[in-house]
Amino acid sequence: MQKNAPIGVLDSGVGGLSVLKCLQAALPQEDFIYVGDTARTPYGPRSEAEVRRFVGEIIDYLDGRGVKLVVIACNTLTVLGVDTLKGSHAFEIVGMSKGAQLVLAASSRKKIGVFATEFTINSGAHKAAILAADDGADVYPQACPKFVPLIEGEQFDGAEVRAAVAEYAAPLKAAGIDTLILSCTHYPFIQKEIESEFGSEVTVIDPADATAQDTKSVLAAEGLLRSEGAGSLEVCFTADVERGARIAGRMLPQEKCRFKEIKL
Repeated sequence: MQKNAPIGVLDSGVGGLSVLKCLQAALPQEDFIYVGDTARTPYGPRSEAEVRRFVGEIIDYLDGRGVKLVVIACNTLTVLGVDTLKGSHAFEIVGMSKGAQLVLAASSRKKIGVFATEFTINSGAHKAAILAADDGADVYPQACPKFVPLIEGEQFDGAEVRAAVAEYAAPLKAAGIDTLILSCTHYPFIQKEIESEFGSEVTVIDPADATAQDTKSVLAAEGLLRSEGAGSLEVCFTADVERGARIAGRMLPQEKCRFKEIKL
């Protein structure tokens, strides 16, 4: 692996752009190639076999582009098991932080909500991680299947978004949570609406910053950190590049991004 090689970042659609934002801020000297599979999003309702096939195709593409590391900027894919996604590829793969320590540190009463896709919630991975760190915590998982289609459809506020947020927040508010983790990378796009619904008594956590720090640590351990230069951002989508570019503008400086459509 070469220090000057790019870092690959992948997601089922546009959600991972929220992670790319944090990665670029933490590692400004690095080049990034982002792949969002907008042609086949959302992944949440799909079967595990289908999801594994899709992510394998993306990782193969990034391998062909000569990346030195891949970040899985998607909780649905991370819960499949990063080691099982690596296969025979030489580079390391970093998954999304489950944020267990973050939410426990922020929670005074240890009553924690989890917003995620159906696939992620059904895996039980985030609840297990929190309970492994503190078996006295009360964890309330909530699948939010309406969020990703709304965000991919460029709806970040308005009546439909507020109604969906209120629907999924209701059981967690009734449970009296004091902390909520956004365990899908799409959800930070509507974080303001989520925070507004829960009010100031609930702390909302986005684990993307922790994922960026995990990535930096792995690169340092492998001797692959770039120490100079101005990094670049290549943002690839498998469909609807114009829409993807508009959504990316909510997270990234447009003047630093090169957008392209790719086929897997």
